[in-house]
Amino acid sequence: MTGPLTGRVRSVQVGRPRPLEHQGRTIRSAIFKERVEGPVHLGALGFDGDGQADRRYHGGPDQAAYAYPFEHYAHWAARLPDRIAEPGLFGENLTVEGLLEDEVHVGDVLTVGGAQVQITVPRVPCFKLGLRTGDPSIVEPFLESGRLGFYLRVLAPGSVAAGDPIERVAVDPHGLTMASLVDALFGPDPDPAELERILALPILHPKHRTRIEARLR
Repeated sequence: MTGPLTGRVRSVQVGRPRPLEHQGRTIRSAIFKERVEGPVHLGALGFDGDGQADRRYHGGPDQAAYAYPFEHYAHWAARLPDRIAEPGLFGENLTVEGLLEDEVHVGDVLTVGGAQVQITVPRVPCFKLGLRTGDPSIVEPFLESGRLGFYLRVLAPGSVAAGDPIERVAVDPHGLTMASLVDALFGPDPDPAELERILALPILHPKHRTRIEARLR
């Protein structure tokens, strides 16, 4: 899809790292995020009041904020009936509507409230998603579902609040949908020709290039 695309912010969540118990040891994570009432500033490294415990894998300019489509909540409702009503259940900063993975591209530019952002990479879950959802076995089904959401780079800071409109203002010319990238990275039976096409794109993240090259081999 390369035409007009609009959506909205359903809710905004932020959280600081906190101790969590996992397999008899204490770790720190910011995957538990609380809904923010009213506007919150989104800067180059994320929302005010948000943080990351392990900067090797989380945060930074290319992962300043994590967006997850609210439409996917219906898919997980049967698996997580007691938790599905919780805002930010999947650790996302932005629960959004109207921005599905097969409609947005890596590199697309969006206005979100008063900020301008660019879509960067898909989210790759780890065991902490199981801690957040209360379902330790959800990580593999989450990955296999392709319903991963995506990270955002901030091009122009601004305030964002629940109910704010989202508009795509520039479509990346390389045409790599987030769904196509996720399938190339994690799909069960990727098309070699499609893998070759994606490998030829200059926007491909180096870590994704390495994985796709290995899958192609």
